[in-house]
Amino acid sequence: MTGQEQSMLLYAQTPARRSRQILADLIAVVVAATAVKFALAVHGAIMLLAEPGRKVESSGESLATALDEAGDTASEVPLVGDLLKKPFQSAADAGTGLADAGQSFQDIISQLATLAALVLIVLPVACVLLLWLLVRLRWIRRSATIRGLRDAPGGDDLLALRALTGPPRDLSAIYVPPGGLADAWRRGDRQVVSALSEITLRRAGLRP
Repeated sequence: MTGQEQSMLLYAQTPARRSRQILADLIAVVVAATAVKFALAVHGAIMLLAEPGRKVESSGESLATALDEAGDTASEVPLVGDLLKKPFQSAADAGTGLADAGQSFQDIISQLATLAALVLIVLPVACVLLLWLLVRLRWIRRSATIRGLRDAPGGDDLLALRALTGPPRDLSAIYVPPGGLADAWRRGDRQVVSALSEITLRRAGLRP
């Protein structure tokens, strides 16, 4: 196996470990998708609060337009047209201010909705990805190390040593020669070394 092939191994070679990894991937995707869907729903619910602002803006614009037209009409009155137009112009400016207030309210609601959506997406997705990525990267690094030992001269002896220093429950499945496994490993018993090496590989989700 080449170094490139080793570096590209993203899933375990044993069915049980590989199934758990795929399940973890699916859970991460489902959680991320659920977070995005929920955040978008919250965004839409908050944006409903902007409806009064839209109505105020629309009413203010309609009022300002109507008063501007009335002012233009009043300005056509001989002699006093300019005097008559000023009150209409002032009222139209107030209508414009009302429309601006409605727009400002909508902007605030939009910013709040966007911030809430981002928080609801970023926090859960970041937590899930962080946990998932740490576990996956640790396995990739560990499996690459173990596969490097497996393919190196004398690597079986080192893998066997890792098995001896690991959890003892896996050792109960192999034959224990007189003197014990550690003594057989020191003597270079190839049968014992091979069996211990396979235990280390299986622990890492790799094929013997």
